[in-house]
Amino acid sequence: MANSSPPPGTADIFPEEAALWRRLEETARTVFGLYGYGELRTPVFEYTEVFKRGIGDQTEVVQKEMYSFDDRGGRSLTLRPEGTAGIMRALLGTDVMNGNEKRVFYMGPMFRGERPAAGRRRQFHQVGVENVGRVAPELDAECIAMLMHYLRELGIPDAQLLINTRGAREDRKPAEDTLRAFFREHIDKMCNDCKTRLDKNIWRILDCKQHECRKIIGSTPEYLTSFSQESQDYFKRVCDVLNTMGIAYKVDPLLVRGLDYYVHTVFEVTHSGLGAQNAISGGGRYELFLPEENKPMLGVGFGIGLERLLMVQEALKVPPPVDSVQPVFLLSMGDQARDFNLKLAARLRFAGIPTAVEVEAKSMKAQMRSANKVNAGYVIICGDDELAKGIVVCKEMKTGAQNEFSADQLLDFLKNK
Repeated sequence: MANSSPPPGTADIFPEEAALWRRLEETARTVFGLYGYGELRTPVFEYTEVFKRGIGDQTEVVQKEMYSFDDRGGRSLTLRPEGTAGIMRALLGTDVMNGNEKRVFYMGPMFRGERPAAGRRRQFHQVGVENVGRVAPELDAECIAMLMHYLRELGIPDAQLLINTRGAREDRKPAEDTLRAFFREHIDKMCNDCKTRLDKNIWRILDCKQHECRKIIGSTPEYLTSFSQESQDYFKRVCDVLNTMGIAYKVDPLLVRGLDYYVHTVFEVTHSGLGAQNAISGGGRYELFLPEENKPMLGVGFGIGLERLLMVQEALKVPPPVDSVQPVFLLSMGDQARDFNLKLAARLRFAGIPTAVEVEAKSMKAQMRSANKVNAGYVIICGDDELAKGIVVCKEMKTGAQNEFSADQLLDFLKNK
């Protein structure tokens, strides 16, 4: 049975909405370029092990949400559920492992087999950045500042920035012992996922969204003091630099982010316009291991869901981008005039002038309606009389003013408008 709807969790993006998407993408290119970032494009699917090793076997993404399949060669492949692991795989062939910095950004579709919720789809779209190769708290703060800069340029100046630290990898054991001792006393009242996380990955409990679990998580004891002094100093420096840059933030000790590769700085940006599921963006510093590599990739970055950004812009009533393009409309009275206009349309388009031409035999009144429908700036009228004189009539729609031009004169006139 024919069905015009796309698969659940996906959406068609028609031209009017696509203009909103282009604004998000073009603003990203502009803002990130100011900070020295260049675009890197990777495949939409990778070897499954890239994500299992990079993101972590115990994460929700790997355990429940990945679209994985075997290809005809028996290779396990996965549609990318996030951007970072694939970017790291690509950068592994560069000199980042020698401490040389690479600044890249990416954009495109991601895929997760989760139940679609508000602003979340099975095929969703992200813009993200990665600064790879060097470790410094100043780089973490600059990355955060760039994210807030991007949101301001999109008309979202009031988003809330939450930050925290995961400490160095070697700090984890004492912090985990503190958390495990606390949650073991309450685990009977928590969800089945948290019961599994208690022994397998205690940090995932802090990220649980279940209401009953959140009430217990809210009483989590202080664990940051168990981190090394070096880790605490690193985080303090991040905060100091954000203060220097005038970036407002709130330290949230329960913020851990959902992926295992994070170390030191983690951050999340939320907005009240999204309701309960209020996250716009998240990221942090990471140490990411790739298959058959014993040395991690070191970097800091973030990802932003474009669907979520559009929801916030709608809630804030950010005006849509103004379409300044007003095409020229070629109106034909007769078969010979239509052939002439088809040839003229090709000349105008090759000259970079947006052009619409009527290809069917219609009355002048019907063609003028078509011209109004495409918001034409000028209507070029051609009939038997005009053909005999070697001219066309150019009517400016805004004023009604009319002029006669040869084809060459018309081209010069429109180029200078």
